Amino acid sequence: MKTEINWEDKVRRVERLLRLKSFPVAFRLLENPHDLDNIPFMRRLGKPLTICQMINLVRNFDWTVGAERKDILFDQCSSIVGLSELPDIYKDGTFRSIVWVKNRKDARKYQESIPTIPTGRYRALAMAPLVYNPFDPDMILIYANPAQMILTINALQFEDYQVMEFYCVGESSCSDAIARCYLTGKPSLTIPCYGERRYGHAQDDELVMALRPKDFLKALKGLEDLYRRGVRYPISYAGAEMDLTSTFPPAYWSLHRVDEIRGDDGRVVVGLTGGIASGKTTVCDMFQNLGAHKVDFDLLARRVVEPGKPAWKDIVSYFGRQVLQEDESIDRKKLSDIVFRDIEKRKKLESFTHPRIHEEFLKELREIASNNKNPIIIVDIPLLIELNMQYLFHKNILVYIPSEVQIKRLMERDKIDEEHAKRILKAQLPLDDKTGYVDYVIKNDGSLEDTRKQVDTIWDELLSFQRKLTDL
Repeated sequence: MKTEINWEDKVRRVERLLRLKSFPVAFRLLENPHDLDNIPFMRRLGKPLTICQMINLVRNFDWTVGAERKDILFDQCSSIVGLSELPDIYKDGTFRSIVWVKNRKDARKYQESIPTIPTGRYRALAMAPLVYNPFDPDMILIYANPAQMILTINALQFEDYQVMEFYCVGESSCSDAIARCYLTGKPSLTIPCYGERRYGHAQDDELVMALRPKDFLKALKGLEDLYRRGVRYPISYAGAEMDLTSTFPPAYWSLHRVDEIRGDDGRVVVGLTGGIASGKTTVCDMFQNLGAHKVDFDLLARRVVEPGKPAWKDIVSYFGRQVLQEDESIDRKKLSDIVFRDIEKRKKLESFTHPRIHEEFLKELREIASNNKNPIIIVDIPLLIELNMQYLFHKNILVYIPSEVQIKRLMERDKIDEEHAKRILKAQLPLDDKTGYVDYVIKNDGSLEDTRKQVDTIWDELLSFQRKLTDL
């Protein structure tokens, strides 16, 4: 079956970020049982199974499985996923009172609390490892430990924050994951029940979350955003008896640098960002023509990796001499090809360069402020948002162009093909995602005159802001 989304890359990225032990499960309800025959590698086992057995066969055996009502062991299982009505012996509490509660009164309350998918529409279900693009899923099941799950929750809350509510009916926990997600359309986390642990082999430390496909994609994006901010799995331990300052993400322990950068001498420090080939240099030149001073992080980045400097030594030690040119300088293209394919290597490179770049930045900032009265300083930082540095500055500006224009410009500028250009852009946040982090957006896909008018307007606002700042 052809899928609307290529899930392989997305699943692999989630698996890498969370170190999942089992496959995320694609779950699909079918109105026509014959559709099972169109799913690649489908297995019909010919014997009755529980829902949790089927899930286990997918996520741990790497199987694709399907079932109609006749293939599911109990009415309790099939009714949860909407394939059958619940018989009276369940509704009146008889079944639940056999084991799980003291009397039929409590059993009826128990049964009434279990969410189920309405019957009448679906006649079959299919499950498969999502990574193989088996079909477009109605929902996706992820099994993970509590640490992995809280990071997934953090990722889902990263954008459009909302408090997340989860439920546990007790036994028949598949209803809290599958049925509740289906009914509410929201991510549903729960604790696998006794039955799923006994028959579906869920491990002691495992929780289960069901997500709609759009939320799986949202979780992936949030996990990558958190990774850039230093929030990652596995979560490293910091000793309870230690000074924990250095173990917090940089945004926490570098708050004191806000005052160091902004100063109290009338300066206004403005972060300016965009994307590769978005035209930041052109915009910076326009601000300089109006009287601004410029600090260019690309130039600082080149300066700290000059042959023999500490960052250069760290890079050569880690990546080897393969990344050097004949004159001993860093081959930026070769190094770029390595790190843009591997997020771990990119973070390692950043650990060598970013602290040194920041030292050079502070030095240059102090020099400008000491030699000029009330300067407006434009700091050109390509990865301003990715590095979570926007909080350091008085104001932030984004130079924006549509993605298709950005790809075309990058291809023309660097003489590369479209695939290479897209891979480079993938290492940065899309410009559309950056607009919410900045104070001003300059649209740079029109004429130079259009861009200049926007720059002039922002310059006037920066001067006004500076006057208010110095009057305080």
